[in-house]
Amino acid sequence: MTPPPVKPASARTRVKRLPNRGHYDTATLHAVLDAGYVCHIAFSDKDKPIVIPTAYWREGDHLYIHGSTKSRMAMALASGIPACVAITLLDGLVFARTSFNHSMNYRSVVAFGQFEKVPDDHKLASLEAFTQRIAPGRWAEIRGPNKQEFKATMVLRMPLTEAAVKIRSGPPKDDPEDMGIPAWTGVIPFRQGFDAPLPDPQMKAGITLPGYLKAFAKR
Repeated sequence: MTPPPVKPASARTRVKRLPNRGHYDTATLHAVLDAGYVCHIAFSDKDKPIVIPTAYWREGDHLYIHGSTKSRMAMALASGIPACVAITLLDGLVFARTSFNHSMNYRSVVAFGQFEKVPDDHKLASLEAFTQRIAPGRWAEIRGPNKQEFKATMVLRMPLTEAAVKIRSGPPKDDPEDMGIPAWTGVIPFRQGFDAPLPDPQMKAGITLPGYLKAFAKR
């Protein structure tokens, strides 16, 4: 069964350049979002364009971010101004027979909308969800935010109702007249991964690396 489309598929999100790379179903959107960690948020601050990278996570059909209650971005977005969010995952470098046909394999998301502040009665649960999204099991081992930290942190969310995914995959696409050029062609895959954990020199003796963090080296 085909997953339901993201609604509404607006004129802003409809992929016009190479439209066959556009995807609008919820399952693909969620899969790309859940594979990333950092987004870039574009907005206007006092009539000046700003783009800021920040960590994000997804809960249901909303994209969440957090920051200081005094940060420029958090205060601006909390006011309800329009925003655009972009996430890009690089999957490989594509080498073709001509310079024009070189490319990259990627998965990307562009979403439009307005952020809103998450109310205090849901804020702690959202911060826990963020921690658990990074490392399932971590929240149970650490101290949560104290009263002052909780007050100084703002959590915002944006509905994923106007979003599109664009994906490029596969080998180079050369023109028939260029197929005889004797150059190496193909894809060099790109993968981001984690190295083995580095312990804090000030950590108390006898504390062993938990299993959920050992798994990072395999990601």
